[in-house]
Amino acid sequence: MAVVSKQKPRQSLTVVDNRTNKVYEIPVKNNSILATEFKKIKAEQGNDRKEDETEQGLRLYDPAYMNTAVIQSKITYISGQEGILRYRGYPIEQLVKKSNFLETAFLLIYGELPTASQYESWQHEVMHHNHIHSDIEGMFKSFRYDSHPMSMLTSAFATMGAFAPEANPSLAGQKLYTNAATGDLASLQLLDKQILRIIAKAPTLAAASYRMRQGRPFNRPVQGLSYTGNLLYLLDYLSGSDYRPHPVLEKALDVLFIIHADHEVNCSTSSVLQVGSSLVDPFSVVAAGCAALYGPSHGGASESAIRMLMEIGSPENVPAFMDKVERRERVLVGFGHRVYKSTDPRSTAIRTLADEVFQVTGRNKLLDTALTLADYARKSEFMRSRNLYPNVDFYSGLIYQAMGFPLDFYPVLFAVPRCVGWLAHWRQMMLSASGVKIWRPRQLYVGEGERDYVETGDRQEKANANVFDAPSKIRHGGDSRRNALATSKDETGGTWGKAKL
Repeated sequence: MAVVSKQKPRQSLTVVDNRTNKVYEIPVKNNSILATEFKKIKAEQGNDRKEDETEQGLRLYDPAYMNTAVIQSKITYISGQEGILRYRGYPIEQLVKKSNFLETAFLLIYGELPTASQYESWQHEVMHHNHIHSDIEGMFKSFRYDSHPMSMLTSAFATMGAFAPEANPSLAGQKLYTNAATGDLASLQLLDKQILRIIAKAPTLAAASYRMRQGRPFNRPVQGLSYTGNLLYLLDYLSGSDYRPHPVLEKALDVLFIIHADHEVNCSTSSVLQVGSSLVDPFSVVAAGCAALYGPSHGGASESAIRMLMEIGSPENVPAFMDKVERRERVLVGFGHRVYKSTDPRSTAIRTLADEVFQVTGRNKLLDTALTLADYARKSEFMRSRNLYPNVDFYSGLIYQAMGFPLDFYPVLFAVPRCVGWLAHWRQMMLSASGVKIWRPRQLYVGEGERDYVETGDRQEKANANVFDAPSKIRHGGDSRRNALATSKDETGGTWGKAKL
């Protein structure tokens, strides 16, 4: 219950601990309170468990970070209620219309739009750091032909770190990058060089994962093409000379890269910062981001949206599918967002782009189904009451499908531009004037209290045990069944009635 005080307003929060009747005043800054202030609110253990650590102060319980700010950032602003997305203050709609991906990358990482000379230098450096070591190509060839491209890309970024020992704080010194915050120019130059390497090589690695799946030889980057034009060349070039991707497709990919470049502290970015707080090298940091992005609830959403449309099939099947959604028998993918409670501004920015792509590639056979589904969502009270509107995954998935990319390559096309956002946040963390503290969230322990060890012969099965309280039964293939009937001798010459396998 809220009670309006007659006192003069001030930037603080007054907390009354009803357990002790003590009153605490906690400062409010930037519409937030410092979580450690609550550690000052202590009480006697009373009826609490010892594991609740009541005497050590209150803890804040926030599953899935629903209302927890973990950093102060100057990079990206999102207003979920108003449907706003800004990079360094610039609305995403303006950047999509007027900027390009490399310019936007410079903006996100360094804070301002580059001057003409800055951009020329930046573009030159990026486009001349895009070759990868031949041994990394060998690493790609070691994968199975049907390996998921994101598995290969994640491994490739981690592998890159092995080729740059001078860039590894575990080898070259713990403060290799954090020294840059004190004005160490050599440290700052080394930091920025790794950013260049990762952004430049990301398309080359992505294309290698694609070509590996196709069974085609790897292409080498060429000069004279844009960032996204070079990626399309690396993906598609077979023979001939003076290869040029279609300008509409090249531009479409550039716009999608701008839109996917950053999105505040999302799942993968928080993973990047969590891992980065240990002061590990940036290649491992980006690999961690890729691993998080791989998940179907994050970077795999575009792929899931297209699979859903393929399952629906044709427009006349939309009402029946939506009936199942409203009965909570099916999950609707590509609608709604954890942050946005109105229209996703990124989806608004690419609707026109989708039409331009379809004019070049031909009308996507899923487009009619998609538009019918979107129209149904706009008219449905069930959808509107839950703020479920088409998001960026819905439209970007349609564009990728029209451009002919395999479904499992969609997360890779998400990861390449998101490297920029990850590195912008990582750089901001490394340059923090207050230093970098390792991230170590707390937990609320609700398990067993202290108990004594029980000897094997005295143990009994847990009362009321359920299926989660023991290993589930593993089903084995035919070779295992045959091995179970075979006999063998171990390394000491002893005979086994059953093979170890």
